[in-house]
Amino acid sequence: MTNDTNHNAGQDLSHEDAVRKIAAIIKDTKFAMLTTTADTGRMHARPMTTQQTEFDGDLWFIGGKDTEGVHDMRRRPQVNVSYSNPDASEYVSITGTAELVEDRAKLDELWSDFYKTYFDGGKDDPNIQLIKINAHGAELWAGPGKIKALYELAKGAVTGRRGDMGTNETVDL
Repeated sequence: MTNDTNHNAGQDLSHEDAVRKIAAIIKDTKFAMLTTTADTGRMHARPMTTQQTEFDGDLWFIGGKDTEGVHDMRRRPQVNVSYSNPDASEYVSITGTAELVEDRAKLDELWSDFYKTYFDGGKDDPNIQLIKINAHGAELWAGPGKIKALYELAKGAVTGRRGDMGTNETVDL
């Protein structure tokens, strides 16, 4: 584990520990920002609903085959997915490769009536696209919490020294 002052490649965590830590951060986060690269070369982030599956190194989303994001992933599968839980001062940014999947059993597992808003044909809508992100690496930040952060900021302002603002880790998956 590293902090912002001494950031390293983060090989201190085992693969299993990294997966568990990431799973704990994203577990209760309703939305993620999925970033793709458009035809213009510009990056584009869009909110995606976090699926209620345990993170095991892969992330799953449901999108539309006719969307810009799916078009981007089809042409350039390298993506980034970021999660933010400011109440807990926890953040994670995951890099990976998008895979466009056709799997009825997986769709049955992930589907909720929430998606009827996006797909007129429900679960049988031909526009549904499962998106699997094969995670390659992640960067995690864990802050000290709001009260300790305020204390550390005040202490730094008075002493002129950097306060303990939490940890930052980079892990390979």
